[in-house]
Amino acid sequence: MVAVPALMSGCGGGSGGGAQLEIFAAASLAGAFERLADDFEAAHPDVDVRLTLGGSSSLARQILDGAEADVFVSADEATMAGVVDAHKAGGSVLFARNALALVVEPGNPRDIADLADLADPGLVLALCALQVPCGRLAVTLLARAGGEVRADSLEPDVRGVVSKVALGEADVGIVYTSDVRAAGRGVAGIEIEASRSDPDLQAGYVAAVVEGSRARGWARAWVGALRSRRWQRVLQGFGLLAP
Repeated sequence: MVAVPALMSGCGGGSGGGAQLEIFAAASLAGAFERLADDFEAAHPDVDVRLTLGGSSSLARQILDGAEADVFVSADEATMAGVVDAHKAGGSVLFARNALALVVEPGNPRDIADLADLADPGLVLALCALQVPCGRLAVTLLARAGGEVRADSLEPDVRGVVSKVALGEADVGIVYTSDVRAAGRGVAGIEIEASRSDPDLQAGYVAAVVEGSRARGWARAWVGALRSRRWQRVLQGFGLLAP
């Protein structure tokens, strides 16, 4: 769990004397949500925002198993639908999209230019596990490109893929544009035009208030703020696309 300080004034429903807002969010939102948490808490000193980051499917399973959370943010609508259909969350809001990108070591020592280069059997390729949105999107992308769907490493979330590449344990990975930006100089990124131009090859981020939330007022405020102009600027500053 990542505890972060956390914007918005005048939202009723928080408990006085130090409310805690538990947000379960897709790992690819880490950098952006840490910034938003700072923003939220700066306006509400009595609210402590805590981020639990991970693969969307893993977070959904935790909520279905009874984990205490106030907001669930998934990188795809299908995973959210499973939680909503189980009456564990409701009123989901689509607030951003994210295109896929190739992530390589700084300086791109293997001279990888596009998806066609992934056919080189000498490259070590890392992907997200197939049960998380990034993994499913990567497989769809490679299939449409006519390439062989293979991976030398399947990681539980995008942070695992970025880490493999940054440590030199993989030559290339497929993550989101936002993950490359968040990693700074630790890696380099190569845009995938097919993903940037096709919403079907993008993550669609949806957020909802979890049923039984103990901080329902603050949770609704957070979800509502995700579509605000101010927070949209922050999200797009991290490489995310408008919904």
